[in-house]
Amino acid sequence: MIKTTVVIPNYNGIKYIDNCIASLYKGAVVPEVIVVDNHSEDGSPELVKEKYPGVRLITFTENKGFSAAVNEGIKEAHTKYVLLLNNDTVADGRMVTELEKAMEKNPGAFSAAAKMINLHTPDKLDGAGDFYCALGWAFARGKDKNTDSFNRPGRIFSSCAGAALYRRKMFDNIGYFDENHFAYLEDIDLGYRANIYGYPNIYVPEAEVLHAGSAVSGSRHNTFKVRLSARNSVYLIYKNMPLFQVLLNLPFLMAGYLIKWFFFTLKGMGGVYLEGVIKGLRLSLSEKGRKNKVRFSIGNLKNYIWIQEQLWLNMLRRIF
Repeated sequence: MIKTTVVIPNYNGIKYIDNCIASLYKGAVVPEVIVVDNHSEDGSPELVKEKYPGVRLITFTENKGFSAAVNEGIKEAHTKYVLLLNNDTVADGRMVTELEKAMEKNPGAFSAAAKMINLHTPDKLDGAGDFYCALGWAFARGKDKNTDSFNRPGRIFSSCAGAALYRRKMFDNIGYFDENHFAYLEDIDLGYRANIYGYPNIYVPEAEVLHAGSAVSGSRHNTFKVRLSARNSVYLIYKNMPLFQVLLNLPFLMAGYLIKWFFFTLKGMGGVYLEGVIKGLRLSLSEKGRKNKVRFSIGNLKNYIWIQEQLWLNMLRRIF
């Protein structure tokens, strides 16, 4: 019985998507595959339709963003697990098997993150799960470290949705990807929510995947990514932190945003970053932003305490 449906969001991924899908069909376990296309114009949806008739192709008439695409795929899946996979990845033959095995061993876990390896420099890690810290920064754990490092499984703050397995039914408990994000930090937001409700996210080093990175946006730092990431970083804090936690972390958050502004100013994008921050404040105060705020419950207090410990610990990890 097939346990997993792979959902691949696609936008102009003609350079990568063939190898991505082919790697899944070469695996020890062949999952169901859904490709959700965000109105690509490079011929990639036509390639999928022609070369992979077994793949279910869902096409949008406009680019609705990463969150909307994966939500559509998740809702169309009927398997126990959903594996979200970027179109610029190449999966190891045992990736799906190892992720499923880890989730079976951890029945309370919401997600399981694969070990992501840099496609262009395969001796370097692209990420071993994601961290979030009191500075308001999200960062990939182990990025640019040696591939042979980070071989110990365990709990992480959140899974990178570029290659992660999710327990499908739990989306009904904590909600789906927030489509207000469009793209960037939507997986941190989802992992944060899972932690609030007491559902851990875990890292599975045996599950390996090659990842090109920035295949759609084109570079690690560009105006589109900087503006949207800055906006979403503010919205993420508003959504998930109750007032007492915002006040507790306020000195660190202020320092974090100041450092980021200075960093992007040196790159000639300080104004773009500030524009994103302002848009984040506006989104948080808007009706569509307020309706998605996670309401504080005393029953989740122990989970907030764990989260706060992680925010401080991850800040130290990021600095040192």
